[in-house]
Amino acid sequence: MTGSDDGEVRFRFPVLIGDIGGTNARFSIIDGETSGAGEPRIVKTADFAGVDEAIRAAVLDGAPRRPRTAILAVAAPIEGDEVRLTNCPWVIRPRRMLAELGLDDVVLLNDFEAQALAVAALGMDHMEKIGGGEAVANAARVVLGPGTGLGVAGLVHAFGGWVPVPGEGGHIDLGPRTRRDHEVFAHLETLDGRVSGEDILCGRGLTNLYRAIARAGGGEPALTAPSDITAAGLAGSDATAVETLEIFTTLLGRVAGDVALIFKARGGVYLSGGIAQKIVPALKAGNFRAAFEDKAPHNALMRSIPVHVVGHPLAALAGLAAYARTPSGFGVETAGRRWRT
Repeated sequence: MTGSDDGEVRFRFPVLIGDIGGTNARFSIIDGETSGAGEPRIVKTADFAGVDEAIRAAVLDGAPRRPRTAILAVAAPIEGDEVRLTNCPWVIRPRRMLAELGLDDVVLLNDFEAQALAVAALGMDHMEKIGGGEAVANAARVVLGPGTGLGVAGLVHAFGGWVPVPGEGGHIDLGPRTRRDHEVFAHLETLDGRVSGEDILCGRGLTNLYRAIARAGGGEPALTAPSDITAAGLAGSDATAVETLEIFTTLLGRVAGDVALIFKARGGVYLSGGIAQKIVPALKAGNFRAAFEDKAPHNALMRSIPVHVVGHPLAALAGLAAYARTPSGFGVETAGRRWRT
């Protein structure tokens, strides 16, 4: 396959790979085409003024060899020479990275494009199944995951390889359906008067939903941190947190089912990110799967589609590593997203 408008893609090693989200940035170096990724370096984005400073401190200062190429997955749409992260104040300027970090080549991908690459690269031993039938080989797949935001991507097989389809599906409209939904949605904090998937189905969305449920019952929220809410919900120690997880997983099932319908994802739906990994018992409780399958007139199709939680702790880096070593196996379009000296 080719992924560029100027011929076959090749990268010069060592290659720096990075998964840059709203909260954490994860980096590693691959020395050569047959090498594994080196020890990952994970930093908080809030601890650095920008990506250049983070790369210097986390990677370059201790690296025996300086990387020639950087392939970075970023939580933002990639348009132009300045890329502003959606949930982080960092601005990524690839031309400046070439000049100041000694790189020859910089490639930017969407963060969930990297998650899609991971689904193609990882084996099933990294997946935990949440119902459904068996995946159809080489059929379309869907990847989505609640984290700092809500990421969504597709994955289609064409021309002998896997083609990730990035997008901004986390910002789709999400509305109430049941009577209880209407009671709770009235208390949600909204953006410009609408509720998007990301206003509920992410870390801050968990807190938003928890507050709304508490206030719908005439009370005030007792918990504020998403990790505390999920822990209390799983333990059953806080009734509001229990209902938060129930509604959260139901809405996640609705959105996952919608995206699966769009792609007719007979190859499966894959939930990535730390939140999905932490709430597997809640996802298996039944309401997630019921909401996922409740798509008349296509209920039978939805029952056949498997859902998996991606259990690999650094899935995006695994996907980027596979792409760096064998770019010809993936249909990644680099035009307008690659800068070279």
